[in-house]
Amino acid sequence: MSAPTWLVLGASSSIARAFALEAAAQGCNVILAGRDRDDLDRGASDVRIRHNVAVAVVDFDAEVVDTHDAFVGEVTGLSTGFGTGPLNVFLAFGLMPDQSAIDADPDQAQRTIMATYAGAVSVLHRLTPILEKQGTGHVVALGSVAGDRGRIKNYVYGSAKAGLHAYLQGLRNRLFRSGVTVTTVKPGFIDTTMTWGMPGLFLVASPQACARACLRYAAKGAEVRYFPAFWWIIMTIIRSIPEPIFKRLSI
Repeated sequence: MSAPTWLVLGASSSIARAFALEAAAQGCNVILAGRDRDDLDRGASDVRIRHNVAVAVVDFDAEVVDTHDAFVGEVTGLSTGFGTGPLNVFLAFGLMPDQSAIDADPDQAQRTIMATYAGAVSVLHRLTPILEKQGTGHVVALGSVAGDRGRIKNYVYGSAKAGLHAYLQGLRNRLFRSGVTVTTVKPGFIDTTMTWGMPGLFLVASPQACARACLRYAAKGAEVRYFPAFWWIIMTIIRSIPEPIFKRLSI
């Protein structure tokens, strides 16, 4: 069988770039998708030179849903051209403005939900019939610990991630019947451009470690995982705080 292909959605992010390199190191072909074409082209060259696998670049914007049908058609053609190996999906995009910026400009709330949740549903739902037909493969999507409870500091972004978590749970149930696994990864603080400069960060993990973990979770057919794993303990405690107490906390 030909090597698997990983479609990396949001491939300009630090975790996605690391994921593409880790997947290629395992002999997988890679399709990089995102908005920054120059960055994607540089990333594709890096993957190709380091690991000598098939790499392609496709323009993708999560917020422009009327382009998603054509996008999925292009991805299908590229994957078929790479060989008979299955198509896998790694979803790594999202938008996280400061909550204060959203409060000052409510249009930012709509953009956050569109880029983080609605755009993800749009593209994944279009890819799902392809995954069902091939009868194997993996979907790995980056959720967030922010989606586990609405917090005053980022409740719009958290609500978008919570919606994504629920969608992925339903998608997992659907694709299970076709032999396709769906893994939700809930990272804590990762050293990325999204978190750079944020106050109060602690125990920050590297994008490379997160990418390697995502590949391990996919290989095991994991369902929901926190990364690093100790975030499961932290979020279990946070979820257990009664609402009358929680609303008085500045977390």
